[in-house]
Amino acid sequence: MSYRHLDFKITDAAGPGQVGVLTLNRPSALNALNVEVIEDLQAWCEWANSQNDLRCVILTGAGEKAFVAGADIKEMQSYSHDQAERMSLTGQKVMQTLEDAKFVTIAAVNGFALGGGLELAMACDFILASNTAKFGLPEVSLGLIPGYGGTQRLSRFVGKTLARMITLTGDIFTAQQGLDWGLFARSYEPAELMPSALKMAKTIASRAPQAIGFAKQAINQGYDRSQIEGISFEAELFAKTFTTEDHSEGLRAFIEKRAPQFKGN
Repeated sequence: MSYRHLDFKITDAAGPGQVGVLTLNRPSALNALNVEVIEDLQAWCEWANSQNDLRCVILTGAGEKAFVAGADIKEMQSYSHDQAERMSLTGQKVMQTLEDAKFVTIAAVNGFALGGGLELAMACDFILASNTAKFGLPEVSLGLIPGYGGTQRLSRFVGKTLARMITLTGDIFTAQQGLDWGLFARSYEPAELMPSALKMAKTIASRAPQAIGFAKQAINQGYDRSQIEGISFEAELFAKTFTTEDHSEGLRAFIEKRAPQFKGN
């Protein structure tokens, strides 16, 4: 399947599950999210969710300057109220589809992740970053606010106080600050980012796919519940793993002291 501004390739198909890299490829515009990119992402998400062997995908940006430097400001300049609302709702749907994907997504942030770029990264399961990357939600400096879920996801990453400071100042912050605040999991030297992301992706792809999916559900859907409700939901999903063939294979392999061969059943 071809896309206008995305490149997708499988990098590891030798194991039981596939690892892919999705590159936002619009470097002349610092990979900014315009309507075509959002449409491409929507189409790719629909395709990827139909692939049973796809276990983990790394999202990154073409070039060294930017992961995604935000939305396309020139395109938005003439938007009416209704067009802006449609744009926001469409983008939010794409981000939610990405967050809910049955496979794992890792954002490998290799440069600027501003506005929609940070929102896209936060829609992934977790973020790995170059230690030279820059982050921010600068929309208020343009008379706007984040529209792709940024006001909601950021507070869940760093808490309300920091989310208010980041969003209301519109200031750009460093990778070290983002790491200190818990926005992303790890930071690396630029040359180590993709090799480290690929190594982690291969590890995830070697795990039981249904267990990975249940674990994602437990975290994502349990987060806003009370602890008692969340624990009960966890027990429900834990029990579901015992209906899978992979759980039998995993326990048997442990007892037999060998590597498990998970098939996603």
